[in-house]
Amino acid sequence: VQLQASGGGLVQAGGSLRVSCAASGRTFSSYVGAWFRQAPGKEREFLATISSGGYNTYYTDSVKGRFTISRDNAKNTLYLQLNSLKPEDTAVYFCAAGMAYSTRREGYDYWGQGTQVTVSS
Repeated sequence: VQLQASGGGLVQAGGSLRVSCAASGRTFSSYVGAWFRQAPGKEREFLATISSGGYNTYYTDSVKGRFTISRDNAKNTLYLQLNSLKPEDTAVYFCAAGMAYSTRREGYDYWGQGTQVTVSS
């Protein structure tokens, strides 16, 4: 499956943004979806994951209550809604797909190219 992330941009602290990930190729609805991010000089960080059918989600504590992962399998698209953004949320955001839940990057077989989110103070 091929993934294409989009929707990043520059936003002020406290603002909101939605990033998207369009999938093509194999049946996206068969895969678990996830979002990670990577800030300059830091490791790639797990953010959230969603089951193949979209009924179950899991978030890392730092974004719980602010970010929402969702998917529309009819559109082969994965989303991440980012609310109450902080300057420390500035990073490249990556989408990923795999066969099982994981909070580790090694758990995902397919990756999008990333989209930059910059939060100004």
